[in-house]
Amino acid sequence: MNLRRLPSLPHWLVPSVRLRIYILYLWRHRRWPNLVAPRRFTELVQWRKLHDRNPMMPLLADKIASKAHVEEKLGSAWIIPTYWSGRNLPDQPSWPYPFIVKASHGCNQNIICRDPDDWKKARRRSAKWLRAPYGLWLDEWAYRSIPRSYIVEPYLGTEQSVPVDYKIYVFNGKAALIQVHLDRYSDHRWILFDRRWGQVSRLEDDNLLSAPVHLTEILYSAEQVAAAFDFARVDFYEIDGQPKFGEVTFYPGSGLDPFEPRELDSTIGALWLAGLASQPQRRYLAGAWEPKTA
Repeated sequence: MNLRRLPSLPHWLVPSVRLRIYILYLWRHRRWPNLVAPRRFTELVQWRKLHDRNPMMPLLADKIASKAHVEEKLGSAWIIPTYWSGRNLPDQPSWPYPFIVKASHGCNQNIICRDPDDWKKARRRSAKWLRAPYGLWLDEWAYRSIPRSYIVEPYLGTEQSVPVDYKIYVFNGKAALIQVHLDRYSDHRWILFDRRWGQVSRLEDDNLLSAPVHLTEILYSAEQVAAAFDFARVDFYEIDGQPKFGEVTFYPGSGLDPFEPRELDSTIGALWLAGLASQPQRRYLAGAWEPKTA
């Protein structure tokens, strides 16, 4: 079931934010979250939903505004061109196929268009993206105030496959992990590496996966983009040997996707906590809770 497409409920059936977080977490992870002193990565994401109101988060979660911000930091060569953006898709595109239509204010809302038939489907299916603010049901605060609109970009994949994306986990300004997603629309799976491209999790065919040519530059750029946050995930592609910025995410999987093996949840959570503990002048989430590493 797609959590982000759960039906709306009457207001008198909608539980409180904290209760909803507890229920959804229990459903997905088969355990209650510890929101008093969270230690797992998935618990820390839930804590962020409740408490973190960094005003920079909506800016970088916005797929349109983040491009301008990242371009200032990294330069125009890192930015995927924008064919068009706005609230009303035209009857016919004035840009070349193939391209991808995305909602600028949320996640997992995109359609690849390779021909006019795809465009018709995209116009019909994407209309619902703008009907309500994104992130309400999953309590992802950063998305709520982003202007609802579309963005159209060139499609960077091939006829057979989508481009490999490198999702960099940055803790307190230090890139620590690279999550690589493969075959997202067919045999979707992912593998995790450390910053030296050592394998943290394994797949049967993971020996086929090599590091991006510009791994060092990608890691440094992720740190530049995420420098103001105790945690952010910054995504990149490498297209024809050139690194490109994708997007910034503050709630990966909404903290509801289980890790395999399960121990990774605590291991990655420890990276978040260690970064926070190394800067005692920064009280976690406006002083609501001071982390301990032991």
